Amino acid sequence: MNIISSTDKPYLIDAITGNSRFLASLGRTGRIYRLWWPNIDFPQHLDRIRSGLYLEGHLSTGATTWFDDGQDGWQHEAAYVPQTNVFRVKAANERIPVSCVTVDFAVPDQDVYVREYSFTNESDVPVSFQFIFYSSFHITDNRLYNTVLFDEEADALVHYRHRYYFSIASSTECSGFHAGRAWDHAGRGTLYGNIIDTTTDGALSWRVDALQPGQTATIPVYIAAGLDRFSSLDALRLATSRRSDEWYAETVSYWKNLIDNAAPCPTEDQDIKDLYERSVLMFKLMSDEATGSIVAAPEFDEGYTRCGGYAYCWGRDAAFITTALDKAGLTELTSRFYDWALTAQDPDGSWQQRHYHDGTAAPTWGIQLDEGASIIWGMLSHYNHTQDRTFLDRVWPAVSKGADYLASQLDAETGLPRPSRDLWEERIAEHTYTAAAVYGGLSAAASFARLQNREDLATAWEAAANSIKNGIDQNCWNEAKNSYHRALNLEVWPHTYEQAIGQGHPVYTVTSKKGYTTHYLKYDSMVDISLLGIAVPFAAVDATDERMRMTADTIEKLLASPEVGGIRRYENDDYMGGNPWILTTLWLAHYRITVGEYDKAREMLRWAVEHRTDMGLLPEQVDRVTGETAWVVPLTWSHAMFILAVSMLAEGNQL
Repeated sequence: MNIISSTDKPYLIDAITGNSRFLASLGRTGRIYRLWWPNIDFPQHLDRIRSGLYLEGHLSTGATTWFDDGQDGWQHEAAYVPQTNVFRVKAANERIPVSCVTVDFAVPDQDVYVREYSFTNESDVPVSFQFIFYSSFHITDNRLYNTVLFDEEADALVHYRHRYYFSIASSTECSGFHAGRAWDHAGRGTLYGNIIDTTTDGALSWRVDALQPGQTATIPVYIAAGLDRFSSLDALRLATSRRSDEWYAETVSYWKNLIDNAAPCPTEDQDIKDLYERSVLMFKLMSDEATGSIVAAPEFDEGYTRCGGYAYCWGRDAAFITTALDKAGLTELTSRFYDWALTAQDPDGSWQQRHYHDGTAAPTWGIQLDEGASIIWGMLSHYNHTQDRTFLDRVWPAVSKGADYLASQLDAETGLPRPSRDLWEERIAEHTYTAAAVYGGLSAAASFARLQNREDLATAWEAAANSIKNGIDQNCWNEAKNSYHRALNLEVWPHTYEQAIGQGHPVYTVTSKKGYTTHYLKYDSMVDISLLGIAVPFAAVDATDERMRMTADTIEKLLASPEVGGIRRYENDDYMGGNPWILTTLWLAHYRITVGEYDKAREMLRWAVEHRTDMGLLPEQVDRVTGETAWVVPLTWSHAMFILAVSMLAEGNQL
């Protein structure tokens, strides 16, 4: 994976680790690219961390060799420690007599991130060297107003800006340091002891003398975070008070306990089992410790150079994810998410398109009605799973407000929800998928109302849901394609409007009070995977209905990727080249399971498993030509759809 972003960080990463306070994304060489704390969505603090060796005489340049990349002949073997979120990388070099194993993990329930370096002398003579640790922090993703200093009492390099402090040290006393403008010094293996500077970077070094053949020296480096200098240094003192192998053992035990306490994988198929366990581990990293919110993916395009960002919480994604969490036995994470959702609801009962983890609105293209509807639907799914009456009572006020808001958003002419963005956030229209989601949300709210003995509300919300169901039935079928229309009343650019007129499609315009004219197509007839949502999961149409079967067959016929398999999002999709997605392929698998077509579903499940990354994570997309990982790694929704497919097959004894 070597696609590089405009910030000189890769779009595609290989691994993530953390503890739901810290979240780090790494490459297969062990290089850390991004580090979030104290929330996993924002802010991100890291510019770069580099690790290297200075061995006089072993390199003709007399320079530090950075073993966290592929230069200077370094080769890397990377993998997660089984059943954990601990990431291990071995770096070796035929020209260098020292190999290094780097182990990355965050200590559970602590503001401590550990990088444990173990150096082994692979030669037959003693070796002496310096270990160089260079760190540059753009705290809150800002290169301005940072300070770096060396705290002599703590033997620590401290980076800070505003209220975020990161103290870096080892339980082994360092032999050298330099605060500020340290890159060149680190590269020459000579640190000059500058104490403080108002800049972003610094370096530490440790000297290893006469390491004997076959022997190993271990130097743990701790990154301790705090909201002031004192709490950061307190966390550092805690970190250095114990050996790194003790922290390692505690962390490994924590992650293995998470696996042991989750619902077991319902098959012994090793590939499925491995991905199932990796999904459970990944879910915990994507669930914010402080708030309970769930991030769609670790951010990888912070400059918004090729997309609109992923490090947010979407109610739609979360509804699928929390349903999967319950299936995987992680019900506490689901409960915490919906407790967070209560804090994110607007006074009118709506939820914004997406949110930061503190509940505030993230950058947005406006309300998407499927988001809030999905949250209400997900709440009922969670209640049905747990039968927790206290949860029902806790969410009821939000459900009531949310359902009233949804019911107020229906178009009397079509019966569908009024125009909003589609789930791909690309078009404004009365979307069939959105209609199905709102149907699901209102139907769920009616069920909640009956559980609260509010038959009056149940009747009203059920009537609103039925109007949507009737609207889909009467207005959304496209006979020409044997599929439902993707949308009605699609807002388009004037040139698209003119083309439609030339092709004989029904169109119209609306002029606002300010004199602005908006152009519309009466129908959006593109075949889209989201049309499956009408039946699975929202059940606005029975999955076995003949129209629904034809729609699914049309989707498979038109959206199957011809070279590598898998299912694309929709016809003429050009996002990142129009690749097949993991979640879309598994969505079709969900439908096939629902109608009893198990062989087809198992094929799609196997395709997803075969296209996980080398580290066992599910991406968003698979390259349509090469079959390699494309775009986001990992995508939480992809893992959720995998867990749901496995669970659905197991429940039918078809796995």
